[in-house]
Amino acid sequence: MDEQQWRRYIAAYHGARPGITERLFQQADSDPHAWLAESLLPAQGTVLDLACGTAPTRPLLPDTDWIGVDSSEEELAEAAMRQRGPLLRASADALPIASGSIGVVSAAMCLPVLTPLSRVLEEIRRVLQPGGTLAALVPAQSGLSLTGLLGWGRVMLPLRTPHQPWPNPQARDGLSALLSESGFRVRSDERRIFALRIESHHAAALLIDALYLPHVTPDRTEAAQRSLAGWARPGRRLQLPLRRVVAELAAPRPT
Repeated sequence: MDEQQWRRYIAAYHGARPGITERLFQQADSDPHAWLAESLLPAQGTVLDLACGTAPTRPLLPDTDWIGVDSSEEELAEAAMRQRGPLLRASADALPIASGSIGVVSAAMCLPVLTPLSRVLEEIRRVLQPGGTLAALVPAQSGLSLTGLLGWGRVMLPLRTPHQPWPNPQARDGLSALLSESGFRVRSDERRIFALRIESHHAAALLIDALYLPHVTPDRTEAAQRSLAGWARPGRRLQLPLRRVVAELAAPRPT
């Protein structure tokens, strides 16, 4: 799948499923968005929530100067309905925001899927003030126990795919190295294993629906939902490893 095909897929996916990531995280033992928001406080300057979706970090940062940006009309409409704003529709690789005007960029679950990533990082660097902060939440590949590996095997096997087709896999466990190469100074890189509650048929269907699966046919999706629904029961948990990376934009050296 080339970049244009991927961008069309992502647009259609979120257009049909506004709020899907927020709904999935509501099944977790604790809120991953709250974990990210902790790293944004105290906010020095305006917070730009990149690819904000339904803006779940907005109520977690009530006293900050905040703006949410997303390319999906449907996601932004859902955020507006929940009175989370101000909001701006724009692509992450062409932000209509003045250079050096942002103190903090929050990037929740978006850097592995935004393309072209090099241009997105250029835009983040452009809008940030020197010394400004980038805080990113990304899915991690490492950290699963044997139980976690078996659980995800149960999810992926009926789909007949070993993994989701991330266009930027380097922006997961390798995010720190990527940011260091891109002009940032990494302050922290933490991994945390969340637990998704898979206790009902609804939770099982939600998990499968929340995966990016552009090449998976509907019959395989339905088979995976049925398989996972048969596994669901009270107390059932599925490990979800996430990584939180906080970095600052290195100030230019004086000439």
